[in-house]
Amino acid sequence: MLLSILRVLTYILGIAGSAFLLPLAVAIADSDRRMALVFLIPLLIGWAVAMAFWFAVRKRPKVFDVKSAFGVVGLIWVAICIFGSIPMYFSGAFPSFTDAMFESVSGFTTTGASVLQEVETLPRSVNLWRCETHWLGGMGVIALAVALIPLLGIGGFRLIKAETTGPDKEKLTSFIANTAKSLWLIYVMLTVVQMLLLHFAGLGWVDSIAHAFSTMGTGGFSTRNASVGAFGLPAVEWICTLFMLLASVNFALYYRLFTGRLRDVAEDSELRALVIVVVASITVAALFESNASTAFSKTFRDVAFQISSVVSTTGFMTADYTQWGPPAQVVILLLFFIGGSSGSTAGGVKVIRWTILAKEIGNEMRRIVHPHQVFTLRINGKPGHESLIPVVASFILMYFILVLATTFAGAIAGLDIFTSLTAAASMVGNIGPAFGQLGPTANYGFLPASLKWWYCFAMLAGRLEIYTLLIMIARVCHVPKARAVA
Repeated sequence: MLLSILRVLTYILGIAGSAFLLPLAVAIADSDRRMALVFLIPLLIGWAVAMAFWFAVRKRPKVFDVKSAFGVVGLIWVAICIFGSIPMYFSGAFPSFTDAMFESVSGFTTTGASVLQEVETLPRSVNLWRCETHWLGGMGVIALAVALIPLLGIGGFRLIKAETTGPDKEKLTSFIANTAKSLWLIYVMLTVVQMLLLHFAGLGWVDSIAHAFSTMGTGGFSTRNASVGAFGLPAVEWICTLFMLLASVNFALYYRLFTGRLRDVAEDSELRALVIVVVASITVAALFESNASTAFSKTFRDVAFQISSVVSTTGFMTADYTQWGPPAQVVILLLFFIGGSSGSTAGGVKVIRWTILAKEIGNEMRRIVHPHQVFTLRINGKPGHESLIPVVASFILMYFILVLATTFAGAIAGLDIFTSLTAAASMVGNIGPAFGQLGPTANYGFLPASLKWWYCFAMLAGRLEIYTLLIMIARVCHVPKARAVA
């Protein structure tokens, strides 16, 4: 079992090393020799370790049981965040390893909370790597490994189930590797389309690639201090708004759409609920924020952008929502606890879970009025989903327990209660900005190191939907009981 764990871990570090090629190319193009070495050295180390281990254990069996799969996924995500922090730390842009680790975890978990106050002075290669971590973490590094390396063998579906989001996982094709390839192909296609649109809208190539990575990964890192709003280009804002919403949709629906299963897409309960949430939120916020001093088109664009940014848990900014009126701020705050769709790159509780609870509440009300009738939970037009109710309820309970624990950690560190609560919701939901001292124009650099490490745990737990990381910790801390000697 240990060999299987090390096999997957080293292969994924090799893939992460390959991801350094893009920022390395930018560093070379900028004639930045120092930054080129910062990316080249860990790249070669990742490749060397992966190749050495492949030759050493390629003929050994490859098996994961269910318990091991959850522990392995948690371990891999911790390792990939540490590996990704190496070029950040040695770039000199981060004063401590804690800050570099926080930025890396925030990147791979697609949270987008940054410790940096000034990003425009960073080397372009570092800025691009920050955004690329969003893209790698968005669809999932395990899914990428399964798609690229069939040598992972038995256990691929178990690993992906432990990494992907949502209460109900499924295979789209007969083989999990083909499913992973299909999803990643759709992901790449949408990223390329957005990159080209951003470039044609007026951004340079590096900025276009970086913001396409951040948008499709629903992360929120930007190459500008003022985020997307710094460009002052309405076309760029609308493009990002559209693709943030596209990224918050279950990617399985795109597969069904491309394979002609339009009815499945039209009947999807979660998609319908997501559309209702987005339309209602934009409508309410825009009505309360419209005023005579600002053109309605500008207000509507800002509101649509910020609502899309929060519901997709991206965290981009074109306007400071903490300066909006209380009703619009309440809408934003409520979206902190909703999130995007299961199977998307968005974080949060997920729309499907709230949909299941809402439907069950409706059924309970009907049972009270009609106690002798039988009511069933229908999802996507199909009955018989009652087994999901305890799963969803237990997850939401664990989710809010973690939010409350993280709120307490923030309060101990000296944050006011509102900042602590909204920052906790932001960290666990992988959103990025919060309210109060950690609003969209602030950064996390001033926080004490202990709180930054706790936030790293909260971000990872939120990205892996809590149980995966808790199971990993439980297995690491497990000490076998000594057998009695007769």
